[in-house]
Amino acid sequence: MTTPQRPSPAPSRLHPLAQQALDRLRQLDIWSIGALTIALIVAAPMLFIGSNLFDAPSDSWDHLAETVLPRYVTNSVLLSIGVGLSTIAIGVSTAWLVSVCEFRQRRLWEALLLFPLAAPAYILAYTYTEFLDFSGPVQRLLRTMFGWEFGDYWFPDVRSLGGAIALLALTLYPYVYLLARVAFREQSVCALEASRVLGCSPWRSFWRVAVPLARPAIAAGTALVVMETLNDFGTVDYFGVDTFTTGIYRTWFAVGDRPAAIQLAAVLLVFVFVLLAIERFSRNQAAYFQTNDTGAASVSRYQLSGGRAAGAIAACALPVFFGFVLPAGVLLEMAVDNADQVFISDFWKFARNSLLVAGVAALVATIVATFLAYSVRLNPRWAIRLSARVASLGYAVPGSAIAVGVMIPAGTLDNAIDSWMRSTFGISTGLLFSGTMAILVFAYLVRFLAVSFNSVESSLGKVPPSLDEASRSLGYAPAKTLAEIHVPLVWSGLLTGAMAVFVDVMKELPATLALRPFNFDTLAVRVYNLASDERLAEASGLALALVAVGMVPALTLAWQISRSGRRV
Repeated sequence: MTTPQRPSPAPSRLHPLAQQALDRLRQLDIWSIGALTIALIVAAPMLFIGSNLFDAPSDSWDHLAETVLPRYVTNSVLLSIGVGLSTIAIGVSTAWLVSVCEFRQRRLWEALLLFPLAAPAYILAYTYTEFLDFSGPVQRLLRTMFGWEFGDYWFPDVRSLGGAIALLALTLYPYVYLLARVAFREQSVCALEASRVLGCSPWRSFWRVAVPLARPAIAAGTALVVMETLNDFGTVDYFGVDTFTTGIYRTWFAVGDRPAAIQLAAVLLVFVFVLLAIERFSRNQAAYFQTNDTGAASVSRYQLSGGRAAGAIAACALPVFFGFVLPAGVLLEMAVDNADQVFISDFWKFARNSLLVAGVAALVATIVATFLAYSVRLNPRWAIRLSARVASLGYAVPGSAIAVGVMIPAGTLDNAIDSWMRSTFGISTGLLFSGTMAILVFAYLVRFLAVSFNSVESSLGKVPPSLDEASRSLGYAPAKTLAEIHVPLVWSGLLTGAMAVFVDVMKELPATLALRPFNFDTLAVRVYNLASDERLAEASGLALALVAVGMVPALTLAWQISRSGRRV
């Protein structure tokens, strides 16, 4: 008796490449599919904005291009160049002094140079306007000392492009300082000692050896600075400097021309990614390999004394004083003098709103980042790694552009659901997503997921793969392995990422202004509204609260630097 044979499967009619892609898709597990889905959802606002580059110009685009667009481009470029060069000058010079030179209280200045991170640039704009205005203490003192009257003297106007460059540089230079400091500490002892043997002075060693070797790190820090500069809204809006960010906000809310706002956001997106491409190309062209493992710890420091030591201390003290001490002092004085207007019941309402939205955003970002990082660890294929990088691109996109990319699709989805419910059930659902805290938290996730992901990925990378293999041999599923083995081991990294997202959300202004629910003001929004109405005294207490929150990462980094300094 013959056994009937199974019929052979019908040959596939798909193209071989399509069939190969389908086979690979079937091999993906839930973690890989989840990572690809998250990347698609998080990247959706940027894809929506980018797709509008190919649409026909809006009715008002020609008018914008002829009138304000050249000013947006010029101011954005000048602002980026000015802030970038200023932060390089401050960050690189101070990083070199604390890394390679020895002078009094060097380790203290090494930590204090991070404190300007605590004060958002728009708060510096409000405080320096109060401090340097015609009715402020500086000009009052000049008039008293010299007997001047109005019109007798010239005083620089802080509300200008130059003022915006100076204040943004004072708050953003720590990005360059941190990366340059690490680069200087890790540079090859042989190269630095060889420059000394060949008779190079400290100044020539700095220019001919140290700076070229640190160029990739300096470029990366400067790129972060430029991204934050393009994202700034409060400073440039308060100073009347027209940039892409202010243009998008005004075109959308003041003029009500959403198509033009979308196209402005698309131009800004192209502008940002061109800058990223230039930075990446610069780093690839400046790949330096160093053989030293001990870094600056083995290099005999340049001993500074007398005038040189005083100059080094002044170089470190000036950015700390003007970037943190003076603004905090002005705010504290205004808050004390107007205590009855500062600590009112509304203060706690705004603080509660800020803490709520920042806490939820930090929790969601940490969970999503952990899922993404663990998916890459389980399945490190190029597609999964690429999805994680795509999901992290939002940090390079200004908040105003993300707000446009989130709000328009959300409104379209709301209208589609409402139309379907009306036609099917005769029920109006209204706005389910637009104007809710959910859409605001989603915008924060798009903007700050990279902050949490980098921290979680770095922590997971320190866990040896042997623990995963041992877990699998004991029958643990990936989810149980993550919950019971990896999370306890990388808990500090999770908290660090969550803390960074929390602080960033507390200070974030442009996306919050555009997407916040009705009658839901945060501390940042309330400070902006009060300052716009010239009610700086009432804004001082709320601004101090934001500075206090910003002190958390600054103090954490300062503590880590102090610990590492004891080992040098």
